[in-house]
This record gives sequence, structure tokens and C-alpha cells, in this order.
Amino acid sequence: MAPSGPRPALPALLVLLAALLPGPGEAQTSVFPQGVILPRGGSVLVNCSSSCDQRSFVGLETPLTKREVLPGGNNWKMFELSNVQEDSQPICFSNCNDSQSTAKTFLTVYWTPERVELAPLPAWQPVGENLTLRCQVEGGAPRANLTVVLLRGEEELSRQPVVGEPAEVTVTVLAGRDDHGASFSCRTELDLRSQGLELFENTSAPHQLQTFVLPATPPQLLSPRVLEVDTQGTVVCSLDGLFPVSEAQVHLALGDQKLNHTITYGIDSLSAKASVKGTAEEEGTQRLLCAVILGNQSQETRGTVTVYSKNGQGTDRGFLGV
Repeated sequence: MAPSGPRPALPALLVLLAALLPGPGEAQTSVFPQGVILPRGGSVLVNCSSSCDQRSFVGLETPLTKREVLPGGNNWKMFELSNVQEDSQPICFSNCNDSQSTAKTFLTVYWTPERVELAPLPAWQPVGENLTLRCQVEGGAPRANLTVVLLRGEEELSRQPVVGEPAEVTVTVLAGRDDHGASFSCRTELDLRSQGLELFENTSAPHQLQTFVLPATPPQLLSPRVLEVDTQGTVVCSLDGLFPVSEAQVHLALGDQKLNHTITYGIDSLSAKASVKGTAEEEGTQRLLCAVILGNQSQETRGTVTVYSKNGQGTDRGFLGV
């Protein structure tokens, strides 16, 4: 049975093959390797060759520093390219009779970032508020293989590509009590394992975070309402809901005089106690101040104490609770 479709004409097929295949004098130029990845400042050997059926002129066109190595042959030459600092596309060429052909090789340069730095953290960070981590990266290539990882300890918070020069990568986290004393850092990963190389990592210096809770309520202040000259009274200042309570400080003052006090700590509370003595120089109404300082914030309560002498008018000798 005859085939159903028409056969291509043999002369037309031969013409097509003749157009695709090089004829006499239409030699091709080859290059080896056709592509290579190398460290910045490195060197590479490039072989240029021609399929010309007679002696041809073979060369390499590149702005890079090059030198011819080995004696070479009629139709090939080998070149060493040195101190390669950036991606490049050297071109091998050959002249065969009156025609020239070329072949290009692709050099990809890799290097790890020169700077990987986590921006300074706040001295104190309130619990429950957003904290933005900023990692700054300079250098590094190829960028398509470069990633920045933001870390809390060894926990990965974010993984992002490196874009721009210099690049800044950010992530926002909600600060918690567990973050007090935590170490934050950022790490770059240049992953060249698909190129037969390795994973290159650069890590920033870590920064430690301090978080805190200072309640919106003012301290409770207990003190004598009045104080007779040459007698002593007790002032107590207390506040609950502090974290970390061991870092909290207390300032107690009567007028311009700072009061020496002792602090008793609870799980999340403190109580500061001080003795006050009335003096003739302080006779009259004196301002009393209690301030609790934690992190970069403070809460305070103010009151008054009236210092009197027996020679003065009588007063209410009760206690003042504020």
C-alpha cells in the first residue's frame, strides 16, 4: 500500500542540509569551558579552537588580563585569564580563509559580602510593642544565590533575597517577656551547591535585647501626714506588675533630700522603705516624691509631709496614703 502523505523532494532536503552544515572554509569556533564560576580575583584557563580544515588564526577577545599558555596547535590556543574581578564574557574567534566565527564563554564571579551588620537594638524594648530588626549587607555575588536570614538565637525569623547595594533587609516582631536577654543577629547565605561548590555563610555580631513591663498605674505611697521636729517616720513606696523587677530602681526624696531606702522584691513587685526625720530647717510643708524607673520609663507619685515643732500650732498627726 502506498503511503498516504507526500514524500519531501530529495533535492529540497539536500539543500536544507547544505544550509545547516558548514561547507569548505566555513569552519566553527569552539570554546572550553563554555561557562565557569570562580572566586573573585581568581584565574581560569580558556581553550579556543577552530574546525577549519587548514591552518587558521585563533584568538581571544577580552578586557581581562590574559596570557597564552602551552605551545598551542594549528587550530587551537589556550589562554590564562587572571585576577578576574567581575562577571565577564570573553570571546574566542578564528579566521578560516575569508570568514570569521566566534564562540563566547561566560565567567561568573562569586564572593561573600564584605559587611553583614545588624543595626543596634533599642536599649530597652517595651513588651507588647513592635520591634523592627534591620540587617545591612554590602557586597556579595552572585545576588541570585544570596539570601539574608534574620535570627533570634538559632530561630529563623525571616529569610529574604538581597536587593540593592547596599541592601537593607528588615523584619518586624512583637517583643515579649521571653525576648528579654535574647540574642538577635543576621546571617548571609551564598548557596553555590548547585554549582558544585558549597554554602558560604557570614554572620553579624549578635545584639542582646532587654524587654520590660512598667504598668501605667503610679506607685502607692504611704507616709506620715505630719512629722514633729527631731522625730522619725517611715515612708513606703510600692508598685506591682513590674518585669524584670530586679532591674527596677526607686528614687525617694523629701524636698531636695534624697532618702536612703531598702528595697524588698517580690515576683513582679517591689516595696521601698525609708526613714525620714524632721528637722528645724525643714519645718513647714515638704514635697515627697516616689519614682519607680524601669527601662527608659518611669512612674511617680507625689505627696507632702508637714514638719512642725511643739512650739507651733497643732496639726493632724495621721498618715497619708496616696
